[in-house]
Amino acid sequence: MKNLEKKIKNKSAKIAVIGIGYVGLPVACLLAKAGFRVTGINRGKEKVDLVNSGISPIEGKVPGLSELVKEVVKSGKLTATTDYSFCRQSDIILIAVETPVDERTKTPRYEALRSALQSLAKNMKKGSLVIVESTIAPGTMKDIVAPILEKESGLIVNKDFYLGHCPERVMPGKLLNNLQNYHRVVGGFDKETAESMRDLYKTYVKGDLDLSDLTTAEVVKTTENYYRDVEIAFANQLALLCEELGVNVYEARKLINKVEDRNVHMPGAGVGGHCIPKDGLLNVSVIRSKKNSDAEVAVKMADLAREINDFMPIHMISLLKKGLEKAGRKLDRSKIAVLGYSYLANSDDTRNSPTKTLLEKLNGSKVVVHDPFVEKYKGSLDVVLKNAGAAVFMVAHDEYKNLSLEKLKKLMRTKILIDGRNIFSKDEAKKLGFIYKGIGNV
Repeated sequence: MKNLEKKIKNKSAKIAVIGIGYVGLPVACLLAKAGFRVTGINRGKEKVDLVNSGISPIEGKVPGLSELVKEVVKSGKLTATTDYSFCRQSDIILIAVETPVDERTKTPRYEALRSALQSLAKNMKKGSLVIVESTIAPGTMKDIVAPILEKESGLIVNKDFYLGHCPERVMPGKLLNNLQNYHRVVGGFDKETAESMRDLYKTYVKGDLDLSDLTTAEVVKTTENYYRDVEIAFANQLALLCEELGVNVYEARKLINKVEDRNVHMPGAGVGGHCIPKDGLLNVSVIRSKKNSDAEVAVKMADLAREINDFMPIHMISLLKKGLEKAGRKLDRSKIAVLGYSYLANSDDTRNSPTKTLLEKLNGSKVVVHDPFVEKYKGSLDVVLKNAGAAVFMVAHDEYKNLSLEKLKKLMRTKILIDGRNIFSKDEAKKLGFIYKGIGNV
């Protein structure tokens, strides 16, 4: 460990980052920028080739990332490969792979993590430090990660290699900003490991680096996204209530949040992304299998939050049908323009997209989709909107926020506006003759 600490401080430690997606790529770039020699490892060759050409495979608005990829590749500090044998030269290995949840059992699926661990273990040298940045269920580091690495490598944790968990806190569109400025929980197998990890992360993290143990780090990360899922579900439930009462949820939210310590979140057409839809389920997965009344109560909030938030794109269809009915139109005879397929504004990230759910439920209808950041749907916005019987706004991309109601009126056949992200003013839309139905504001 003393040798490793020395290498971290003089930047001679060689680092491998397994998984060069939304987390791994910017992490690898920042470590390379800090002066380390970094190798990104990815199973898919397409991403590897792009990175080695100095091109970021991540599209959408990600300030500074494309420039940083080009810079660190050109400097020779970052290279990418599909070959795990490079881990044999690495002093530090970071793992940033996906950890989805099984929709049926609501339990973690660790295929990607297990595969990465097994490939790493066959190529791991003594004295190396393995850090998992992926978000994982509490107990995973001790019950899955450590046993796989020990079994497959023949090495012993805390004797032949070191183990830590420093879960990422990122968001598409703010990747570099969040990685550099957000506080991080640094969980080590023991205190000495955590201290060495802190030395590594402080080379590019400006926020606090709070030392902890492995399980606490797991709990903190899964809980913070679980909290957000619950908060958004509450906002969506409030929006549904306001619709029934004829109240504008955004006006109610503004007045509620004027009180100190109140922070009602924004409602919307659904919750997507890789983290929020699953992290609450990861958080409670360890107790889901326990057959007692305490455990049954403990998982209820996670399940209810998922039920409410998963319902919102389906509710958008209900609003669409009401709008068409008011105009005397039928769903199966109308061109429906769906605006936005990514899960987040100004991002190309489509993981767990609420729009995907909406489209599945609209199967059989004449639907045309547009998204300026998703390759499949990058066509002309004007063409998508022309002669549309209704426009359904699922994502608040800047291009949609800059779209005037006057232009919409000229392009569309029937002036029906279904606003899932509070992009337009209901009053202005109605003045121009639109039938307006918005989440929490009908």
